[in-house]
Amino acid sequence: MLRTTSNEGAKSEETTIISNGVKIEGKVSSSGNIRVDGEIQGDITSQSSVTVGENGKVNGQINAENITVGGLVTGIVKAKEKLILESKANLNGDLFTKILVVESGAKFDGKSKMGIQKDTIETKEILKPSEPLKS
Repeated sequence: MLRTTSNEGAKSEETTIISNGVKIEGKVSSSGNIRVDGEIQGDITSQSSVTVGENGKVNGQINAENITVGGLVTGIVKAKEKLILESKANLNGDLFTKILVVESGAKFDGKSKMGIQKDTIETKEILKPSEPLKS
């Protein structure tokens, strides 16, 4: 994997390529771009872009600024800005993004939520048992 020499947490223009025929089990993270033409069994995190090529396979969660899917992804996909499902994409899982682009032929099976993503924890109202009706 390519390493960046810039400040920790800063975005990088470097690209890490997981080539066709390469299989990775575990978490992958980068401040730069990631391109997957091989197979990843685990989560991917990038402060830039993640591209899953036509032959790429990911089984796990993907978190990035922008995500392009051209292959098979099984899991949750969270793009802070834009998610593109190319014509040969097959996404089995939920997606969260501000902007969604779906090309003709793309397959998607899951739930989608669009809009500004908040990094806050959702709180659920605690329901109290209702009192019996009085006659």
